Amino acid sequence: MGRSDTIPILTIDGPSGSGKGTIARRVADHLGWHLLDSGALYRLVALAGRQKALSRDDQAGYERVAQQLDVRFGLAADGGEQVWLEGLEVSGQIRTEQAGEGASQVAAMPGVRAALLDRQRAFAMPPGLVADGRDMGTVVFPSAALKIYLTASAEERARRRYNQLKDKGLDANLAALSLDIAERDRRDASRPIAPLKPAPDALIVDSTSMTIDAVLARVLELAAARFARS
Repeated sequence: MGRSDTIPILTIDGPSGSGKGTIARRVADHLGWHLLDSGALYRLVALAGRQKALSRDDQAGYERVAQQLDVRFGLAADGGEQVWLEGLEVSGQIRTEQAGEGASQVAAMPGVRAALLDRQRAFAMPPGLVADGRDMGTVVFPSAALKIYLTASAEERARRRYNQLKDKGLDANLAALSLDIAERDRRDASRPIAPLKPAPDALIVDSTSMTIDAVLARVLELAAARFARS
């Protein structure tokens, strides 16, 4: 069940575009804890499968990829993330819309989820862990001391993603992004294994009308209250 009985763990789950990745990274930095970006692992599986020319429905093939995933995480000189897949730097490739769509597809495959479970739980190390994803509080770390479910309206999440892509100088279509987010929500919530949903004991934070700084302050407030009692 992970090591949440002895190591403080804060999970942040939520749908695509809710801001959980940004918040998780900032919370981990503030607390000086380790960070698990579970979505990156699924994006890497999707990317590795595409590089191996696997068909979209080759579940056995993607399961083998997940079992043998050769990945390394690090930080660039400017503090940004760096990710290597089989020795090649792929940080930019795994943050594209194509990678996100691929991640949602492979995440619905039971064999892939099973192959990545132990790898994710191994991130739980002292002094603590902030884990972000879609099933961190329900499946990967069900005994985590604090579970946050971060959400926002579909329209706001599409707008955020649109602005993010435009800021990077990439082409983006708001209507297409809205449809894509709606499809990901449907797929993530309806998959038979680890569907996207709040854990029964999760605290819901709706960031629709909140700034990043306001969401960060709220999560840190909840963390201070919860872990002060631990």
